[in-house]
Amino acid sequence: MAAGDHLLSDGTKVFMSIRPFSTLAKLAVAMTIVACAERATEPSPAARAAALTALPRALTPAERGVLDASNAYSFALWRTINGSSRDSNVFVSPLSASFALGMTMNGANGQTYDEMRSALQFGDASLASIDTGYRSLIALLTSIDPSTTMQIANAIFYRNDFPFNQSFLTDASAYFDAEVKAQDFGNTQATLAAVNGWASAKTHDRIPKILNAVDPSTVMYLLNAIYFKGIWRDQFEVAQTRDAPFHAVSGDQPARLMHREGAMDYAETNAFQAVDLPYGDSAFTMTVLLPKAGSSVESVAASLTPDTWRSLAASFHPRDVELFLPKVTLSWKRGLIPDMQALGMRAAFGDADFTRMSPRGRDLVISLLQQNTFVDVDEEGTEAAAVTIVGVALTSAPVATPVRVDRPFVFMIRERLSGTVLFMGKITRLPNA
Repeated sequence: MAAGDHLLSDGTKVFMSIRPFSTLAKLAVAMTIVACAERATEPSPAARAAALTALPRALTPAERGVLDASNAYSFALWRTINGSSRDSNVFVSPLSASFALGMTMNGANGQTYDEMRSALQFGDASLASIDTGYRSLIALLTSIDPSTTMQIANAIFYRNDFPFNQSFLTDASAYFDAEVKAQDFGNTQATLAAVNGWASAKTHDRIPKILNAVDPSTVMYLLNAIYFKGIWRDQFEVAQTRDAPFHAVSGDQPARLMHREGAMDYAETNAFQAVDLPYGDSAFTMTVLLPKAGSSVESVAASLTPDTWRSLAASFHPRDVELFLPKVTLSWKRGLIPDMQALGMRAAFGDADFTRMSPRGRDLVISLLQQNTFVDVDEEGTEAAAVTIVGVALTSAPVATPVRVDRPFVFMIRERLSGTVLFMGKITRLPNA
C-alpha cells in the first residue's frame, strides 16, 4: 500500500506517515501498521511490571486546577511558538515554563499579577490554591512511576545586596521546593558558574549552560529544570534499526529508523495516525502524530488544543502495529518573552509591579525569559531535559496497520494517568542527519 493510504474499514492495512515539523520540533517518525501481528519485540525488564491503570489517589480540586491550567497553557504556548516556527524543529516544555513563571508570579501584584495568572491559564484561582496545586503536582509527577526517572527542580539566585521580601523567598521554598541562594552578582564568573552548574547538575549534564553573561542590572534569576529518562515498556531491537530516508520539508535526509512490531495503542482521525508508546510502568508515554496524505505537519500541529488532545487521548485502542521510528537527538533554545506577550502577559516586561517580591518591586521587570531543551530518542527509550530561566532586573537596566514516520511529525511526552503534558515537539528535518 502506498504512503498516505488510509485505514481500510476491515482494518487489514493502513499506512501512516509523518512529515517533518517546523523549526522547533520536526521529528521524523516512520511508522508502519499492519493488521496481523507476526512477531513482537522481546519485552524490556520494565515491561514485566504491571502497567499502571489509575492514579494512586483522586486529585484534589487545587491539583486538578493546576493540572488543567498547565495543559491549557501548554497548548496556548505551543500555538504561539509553532505559529512563528514553520518548517522548523520545536521541542518545548510548557510545564517547565509554567513552574518558573508560577514561582515568579508569587512576587507580582496588581495588573502584573493578573496578567501573569491569566497567561498561565489559571482564571480567577487564588494564589494559595495555585501554589498548593504546584506543590502537589511536583510530588505526583516525581513519584508516580519509580521505573521512570522524572525529576523537577527549582532555584532562586538573588543578588546579596538587594532587598527582597523574606516571605517571597520562603514561599518559593515551601511551595516549589526551591533552592534559594544569595549570590555576589558583582563576581560574574562565580554567578555564571553557580547558575550554569545548577542547570547542568539538574539535567544530568544535558543542558550544561543556560546563561552566557550576567547583566549588571539583574538582581535575581529564577530557574526550573525538568529531567526525564524513560525506558520503553517494549524496546526496539538494535539489530532491527536500518538506514532509510527521512522525507524532510527541505528534501530527503539519511536516517536510522528503529523498528518494532506488536500490539500498541493506536488512534486516527481524518488528518493523522497516532501511536502511544509507554515507558516503564506505563504512566508516562510518547504520543506520535503522523499526518496523512493531504495533511501537513503544520496543520496537524496547529490543530492541537486541550479539547482535541483530550479526545485523542481517550480514543487510543490496542492494535497490531509495525512501527518505524527515527532515532533523534535535538537541542533547542528560545526566548519566550514575545510568546508570553502574545498570551497577554505584558506589564511584567515593562511597567511592572513586583512589590510582593521586593520593597523596590516597582523598579523591577522581567528582562530575561528563556528555555533550553534537549531530547534523545533511541532503541532503549527517551531522555529529555528542559531548563527555563527568568531574569529579574532593575528597570534602569536592559491489525497490523502500517505507520511509517519518515517525514515531519508532532510528538509529546506526557504523564498519562493525570493527563499532564511534559514536552511538545515537531520535527520537520532531522537535526542530527
